[in-house]
Amino acid sequence: MRRLHIEPLNAPFGTRVTGIDLTAELGGEALDAIREAIDTFSLLCFPEQPMTDEAQLAFTRRLGKPEAEHVTLGTTGKVVWFGTVGNVADNGNVQGSGHARTRYQTGNEMWHSDSSFRRVPSFVTITHAYEVPGEGGETSFASMRHAYAGLPVGMRASIDPLRAIHDYVFSRSQVAPVDPNHAASLPPVEHRLVRTNPGNGLKNYFVGSHARSIVGWPGIESRRLLDDLLQRATAPEDIYTHRWSVGDTLIWDNRCLLHCGNGYDADRWRRRMRQTRVAGTGPTLEE
Repeated sequence: MRRLHIEPLNAPFGTRVTGIDLTAELGGEALDAIREAIDTFSLLCFPEQPMTDEAQLAFTRRLGKPEAEHVTLGTTGKVVWFGTVGNVADNGNVQGSGHARTRYQTGNEMWHSDSSFRRVPSFVTITHAYEVPGEGGETSFASMRHAYAGLPVGMRASIDPLRAIHDYVFSRSQVAPVDPNHAASLPPVEHRLVRTNPGNGLKNYFVGSHARSIVGWPGIESRRLLDDLLQRATAPEDIYTHRWSVGDTLIWDNRCLLHCGNGYDADRWRRRMRQTRVAGTGPTLEE
């Protein structure tokens, strides 16, 4: 990490990184430093990046295999690499609070890990801010690694062997109907409840709004445990809330971080962020 200028954020994870242009032709040393920083800090904020879609996709490919955006893939079968977060359509028009797409995106206001509902969940999410609201629209983050480390020793031992079912329809149907084709493309999947970072050996549990139940447990007991773990991870004193600035590029580790969007007035403000993801290396059950 010698090439990166790192300033820790006011949280038990995360850092602000300067001294590097993510749109440049980065060499192996710089990419290794970024990967090491992801393993160490989980959340990286790179301010004032001169990003474009082309540069973002190129950088995404340098970190690994891009992940197809699941909504477009599930509803149309078409593979695209970008998702747009916010209320500004590709043609520049604002989609207000009553628009179906804007309402659907309120599902992002639940604590979740991106693509935990996929057999191979995401490694990292990369998001760049082009337009941000004057009020609201922040993104909050919480560390399941920090929360796991704070569990009593006996509780860690009891949850280590468990597996959980993650289900996109279970979570997102709470805010809006899920297209039938999209739902059919994302059947429930099974993941380890506790994951281990292969780079540093640190453990975290893996929960969030998509985590539906514990394999082999009754529903009530499943929900009691999953809700308790989520509450522990999202204790107010352990949350970092990022106030976006135009030009921010954030990278976050979906293996161990939860995040949620904070609401904003979509009838008053414009919000446009472009997002790509790097796929994980394999199913969690094989980790």
